Amino acid sequence: MGSSKSLELNDSHAPGASTAPPAKSKWWVWVVLLAIVGLGFWYFHGRSTSEADSKSGFGGKGRGKGGGFGNMVVPVVVANAQKGDLPVYLLGLGSVTAFNTVTVHTRVDGQIVKVNFTEGQYVHQGDALIEIDPRPYQVMLEQAEGQLAKDQAQLHDVQVDFERYTLLFNEGVIPKQQVDTQQAQVGQYQGAIKADQATIDNAKLQLVYCNITAPISGRVGLRLVDIGNIVHAADTNGLLVITQVQPIAVIFTLPQDQLQQVLGKLYGEHALPVEAYDRDDSTKIADGKLLTIDNQIDPTTGTYKLKAVFQNDHNVLFPNQFVNVHMLVDVKRNVMIVPAAAIQRGPQGTYVYVVENGNTVKIRPVTIAQTTGNNVGISAGLDPGDVAVIDGQDKLQDGSQVTTTTSPIGAPSGRNSGGPSGQGQSNLGPAAGQSGQAQTPAGAPTSTPPVNPNAPATKHKAQSNPASNPDGGKR
Repeated sequence: MGSSKSLELNDSHAPGASTAPPAKSKWWVWVVLLAIVGLGFWYFHGRSTSEADSKSGFGGKGRGKGGGFGNMVVPVVVANAQKGDLPVYLLGLGSVTAFNTVTVHTRVDGQIVKVNFTEGQYVHQGDALIEIDPRPYQVMLEQAEGQLAKDQAQLHDVQVDFERYTLLFNEGVIPKQQVDTQQAQVGQYQGAIKADQATIDNAKLQLVYCNITAPISGRVGLRLVDIGNIVHAADTNGLLVITQVQPIAVIFTLPQDQLQQVLGKLYGEHALPVEAYDRDDSTKIADGKLLTIDNQIDPTTGTYKLKAVFQNDHNVLFPNQFVNVHMLVDVKRNVMIVPAAAIQRGPQGTYVYVVENGNTVKIRPVTIAQTTGNNVGISAGLDPGDVAVIDGQDKLQDGSQVTTTTSPIGAPSGRNSGGPSGQGQSNLGPAAGQSGQAQTPAGAPTSTPPVNPNAPATKHKAQSNPASNPDGGKR
C-alpha cells in the first residue's frame, strides 16, 4: 500500500508531466443570467398589465400591443350617421318556374306534313303549330255526308207512305196496325239522320284536330318530333313544349318561424314586394309581388313554399333559373343608419368609435335594431350627424387622436353581406342551413360574427400595418 502511494506521488511530479493553468473567474456569466431574468420579468409583467387593461372596458384601451398607439395620430375612414328608415327583408333561395307549361300532343293519328313554328319562337294562343295529313278524315267526312243523303231520301219515302196510309186508314181501307208500322219507320230514319249528322260533325272535328294550334301564349322549346313522322293520339311523348314566361313565377322557401310574419301581411291591402337577385346575390334581376304560400310545411326541412309572380317583360327570368329572393316584410322607422363596418363587438356588447372635437375618438355603446345589407340601424347610442369610424379601428383606443377621411356616399363598406346595400340581411334565420334569413333582433348578441374592419369603403393608405399589428387586425 505504502509503496503504491509513493509511486503515484513520484509520477505526479515526474519530469515532463503537464500542469493545468489556474481557472479564470466566470463572473460575466452570472451577469448575463441576471440580465435575462430581469428582462423576462419586465416583459411578462408588462404584458399581463396590458391584457388586464384591455379587459376592463369595451376594448378601447390596449387595442394595440401594450397600448403603443395611445400617443400617435391614427388615420381612419369615417361616415356620418343618418336618421332614416331601414327596410326589413326576408331572404330565401328560389327557382324560376313557368307560369304555365303545356306539352302539346296530337289528338288524331296521321303523318306530320307541315311545321309552322321555329324552335325558341314566341307564339300566341291560337297560332298554327303543326299540320297532320287531313285526307283520311276528309274521306270520312264525305262518306258520312253520303250516308246522310241516303237516309234523308229514305226518310222522305217513308213519310210519303205514311201520309198515304193515313188517308187509306181514314177511309177504312187498311187496318190501324199498318199505319203504326209505317209511322215507326219514319222515326227510325229520323234517328238515322241524326246519327249521320253526328258522324259528319265528328269527321269535321277530326279535320280541325289535324291543325294543331297553340293552347297558350309562350315560348316554344325544342321540337320533339320532325316532319314526316307518323304520330298517334296514344303516344306518350308530345310534339313540343310551350312555357308561359310572361308573367313568370318564382318558387322559394322560408323557415317556418317566419310563417306568421308573412301571413300577417299576405292578405293586406297591398301585396308584399319581392325582388329576384342573381346567383351571386349582387345584382337585382326583376321586381314582382308575392302571390300565395303553400298550404303545408315540409317536415323534413322545416320550411314552407311561397310563390311570387313577375311580369318578366324583358325576359330576364328563365324557367328553372336559380335566384336569391328578397321579400320586403317591414320597415324600421326613424333609426340611426351607419355602415356595418362601424359596429365593433367586445365583452360588454356592441359599440362604435365616434369622432368628437374634430380629432378625438370616444367609445359609444350602441343598440342594434336591424341589420340590412351593408347598413345597420341603431336604436340607441347615436345621434344624427355623429361621425363613426368605419376603417382603422384596430389601432384605436378611447381618446386616440385621429385624422379622418370621409367615405364616399353610397360606397360599400364593411364585409359583404351577400346582397346590395339595403337589400339583404346579415344574420341567418332560425333554421340553420335552410334558405331564408330573419331580421336582426334589437340588441344584437355578442356571439354575432365580428365585422372585418380591414374591408374599407375605399382603398386608403391608412390601412392596418401588419408590422405594427401582430394580430393582423383580427379580433
